[in-house]
Amino acid sequence: MLKHNLIGGLVALAVSAIGTAEAMAQEKLTVAIGQRGVFENSISELGQQAGFFKKHGVELQIIYTQGGGETQQAVISGSADIGVGVGTLGVMGAFSKHAPIRIIGATMTGAADLFWYVKAESPIKTLKDAEGKSVAYSTRGSSTQAVLLGLQQEAGVKFSPVATGSPPSTFTQTMSGQIDVGWSAPPVALDAAKAGKIRIIARGSDVKRFRDQTVRVLVANAGALEKRPDAMVRYMQGYKETLDWLFSDPAALSAYAAWAGVPEEIAKTIRDEFAVKEDVNPERISGLDAVMADAIEFKFISTALSADQLETLIQLPKAN
Repeated sequence: MLKHNLIGGLVALAVSAIGTAEAMAQEKLTVAIGQRGVFENSISELGQQAGFFKKHGVELQIIYTQGGGETQQAVISGSADIGVGVGTLGVMGAFSKHAPIRIIGATMTGAADLFWYVKAESPIKTLKDAEGKSVAYSTRGSSTQAVLLGLQQEAGVKFSPVATGSPPSTFTQTMSGQIDVGWSAPPVALDAAKAGKIRIIARGSDVKRFRDQTVRVLVANAGALEKRPDAMVRYMQGYKETLDWLFSDPAALSAYAAWAGVPEEIAKTIRDEFAVKEDVNPERISGLDAVMADAIEFKFISTALSADQLETLIQLPKAN
């Protein structure tokens, strides 16, 4: 009996020691993320709640920003170690000005999550009917502006692009008649579409040139990446496992719906129609030549980045 008690005590001590070691091994990373709702912005928080990051010894301190520009600035300043969903054009521009920022993954390739819509009673049925009409995009130099210019080329008409800001403010302007055609990204305006209050007339995926462009990325502060590369590797491991979970487990869909504040039916539409798994694959960074051409056109960079510069900018964390 004494022997069994001794062995049991030693096992308990060992388990306790392992638990303590695991707790001590949890490395903290500050992650800056844009507004709630967008699918890619859910991964860090939902993965933390589900234990995927803890499994890899990472504890996330999550701060929400007003969007990609603010997220990028938080990373550049060192207020955040990692930023989620930052526009690729803006990152290239900041890097070209020697900002301490690096790309460690992709959050969206293609523009399938962007859509343009009109009020249900509008006579505009397609963008071909929008000749001379006001058509919304978010801000100058954004992916929405680039996609809108592409849509204009595809439609073969000339309309009046207007910067309207965020999806909620754009929705208000569209429904009040200030703008003829609004833009959005899930979940904003999807409920109105399902209720028949608006009609979606164009999608970002309609523009062939953008289907293979990585438009938003995961970024890291260059100093943090250099000092703690292993923590970045473990963050990406947790990120990928969370992504797999979001596309495979009904409980994950419920968690996303609660996080985004939408019914599960809307959450499923967002995941299955606007955030196709291959498009949100963090290891898929593509179409860089086209991205750089857009960055030059919108004056984010003056000349294309060299191969050496791209190698410095894009550093996907790899496990040893």
